[in-house]
Amino acid sequence: MKPLPLTFAPEVRTALDTGAPVVALESTIITHGMPWPQNYETAKQVEAEVRAAGATPATIAIMGGQIHIGLTPQELEKLAQTPDAMKLSRADLAFCLAAGKTGATTVAATMICAHLAGIAVFATGGIGGVHRGAEDSFDISADLAELGLTSVTVVAAGAKAILDLPKTLEVLETNGVPVIAYGQEELPAFWSRQSGLKAPLRADSAAEIAAAHLMRAKLGLHGGQLVANPIPTEAEIPREEIVPAIEAALAEATAQGIAAKEVTPFLLARIYALTEGRSLAANIALVLNNARLASAIAREIADARR
Repeated sequence: MKPLPLTFAPEVRTALDTGAPVVALESTIITHGMPWPQNYETAKQVEAEVRAAGATPATIAIMGGQIHIGLTPQELEKLAQTPDAMKLSRADLAFCLAAGKTGATTVAATMICAHLAGIAVFATGGIGGVHRGAEDSFDISADLAELGLTSVTVVAAGAKAILDLPKTLEVLETNGVPVIAYGQEELPAFWSRQSGLKAPLRADSAAEIAAAHLMRAKLGLHGGQLVANPIPTEAEIPREEIVPAIEAALAEATAQGIAAKEVTPFLLARIYALTEGRSLAANIALVLNNARLASAIAREIADARR
């Protein structure tokens, strides 16, 4: 049987071989989440934040028929300037690899690749979820199913606030996914610290989250954990300010017939315009915050395994 199509950046290979903490990072935030050059600068910032927090960053992307676990500076810059990179989830990951195309990994695809590489913790901005109107469109992100399948702890600022958050919570519960709010009782809502929804679980330290991850493995429970880490107070856009922008963007998307994978990029672009760039600044702040917490969790897991 041929080996898995995995290519490791040297620092990631060394960290994994020595049992040092590693944090996986997605790449759709680079290709589909932000414009050039903010995407490139943010990607470098996030990697630097992980290193400063005592872990090794592993940005994941598909290039030349290989799953790259960690990118060199040259590869990262090249990806940030690849406007036609495929946006990959579980459904099209293998096709992209077989075709030798360039692809950026969503939450679901990053989880799959991280698990193949032996990485336990993944930091992102926000997960996908149940889209509003899903009772008619059936538009539900593959991220939710992946969290029920793949044993990676995912640190996010909750689900993206453009989604139907109550229904997203219900689907996560159905899939047996622990949803753990960090440091508060309420589920955060991406740009805002509050959503009006009580989180199913709460943890106040990285050690608690790491212990739960390791206990799930000991019990043979498949699937990951979702750690909902609220955006820093100084960076948040309160609900009363962001909700009108979300509603306006959703109305425009409906009027223009935007659907499927195009919905989220469209909504994020419109909200950026409607908030005069504040949503992007908040997005960058929350990703950096998630990278710090994910690094702390990865350090705790690595220490417990020694």
